[in-house]
Amino acid sequence: MNNGTRTRALTAMAAAGLITVTSACAGGEGDAVARAGDGAANTVGVALPDEAQHVHGAGVDPESGEVLVASHAGLYTLPAPDRLTREATVPRHVGPAIDLMGFAVRGPGHYLASGHPEGDTDMPDPVGLIETRDGGRSWEALSLSGESDFHALASAGDLVVGFDGALRATEDGVDWTDLDPGVEAAALAVSDDGRTVVATTPRGPVRSTDGGAGFEAVPEAPPLALVDWVPGGPTVFGVAVDGGVYRSDDAGGSWERTGGLPGGPEALHADEDQVIVVADLHVARSTDGGATFDAW
Repeated sequence: MNNGTRTRALTAMAAAGLITVTSACAGGEGDAVARAGDGAANTVGVALPDEAQHVHGAGVDPESGEVLVASHAGLYTLPAPDRLTREATVPRHVGPAIDLMGFAVRGPGHYLASGHPEGDTDMPDPVGLIETRDGGRSWEALSLSGESDFHALASAGDLVVGFDGALRATEDGVDWTDLDPGVEAAALAVSDDGRTVVATTPRGPVRSTDGGAGFEAVPEAPPLALVDWVPGGPTVFGVAVDGGVYRSDDAGGSWERTGGLPGGPEALHADEDQVIVVADLHVARSTDGGATFDAW
């Protein structure tokens, strides 16, 4: 697999001394809870199969409540937390084998992604921007097939912002407009109106208030690796590579640590009900703003 730009960005963060990975012991089985300050390899949450290898994105279907995990092996779904029993915690693989890189949820059963085909999947490499409207069972090309591998995607309304070596945006999934050429984004978050964009970069998080045309560094910001916007307001959550979970209530302008999760974070989803972090192939959920995490 071509780990590409996102991996280079995270590696650059570490090389620049912007991040520190801590180590300690994680909690036990069953109802183990990760709290701020815990460290080391994460065993908290619902375990993904080894075949997933690594994860690049996470989301929640707005209708079913299913948790969506975009992995090297394709899409996995986990039952909605309010419908899950301990006997039903096995992730389910959905659809073709595609190394899903960038991933964004547009609506019920409607997701966007990018990446590389695996196995016998009949798609160009890279796949460009692809779309599913049946919950990941099948995918169709929208644009840039055989050209682009978006390692970061974020969506709000009709707007999609992506990074495939260049930061760009589209409203129809076909025609793209280049944005600030100086931003090497590892992760992206976009406000509901599309005017504010937060990106994680090797130099730390940056923020745009003009739809991505220009970005500025966020003063005194933590070295975030992942970001996600909570729909309906100015709240953004972020996760640093050391597992620290941060919250901003002013559209990414300032940040406060709320807690932490052991292990290496791979993907983040945040909404008004929950914060979901994938770390070390375990999907963990917080319902207290990132202070504690658990399986569900």
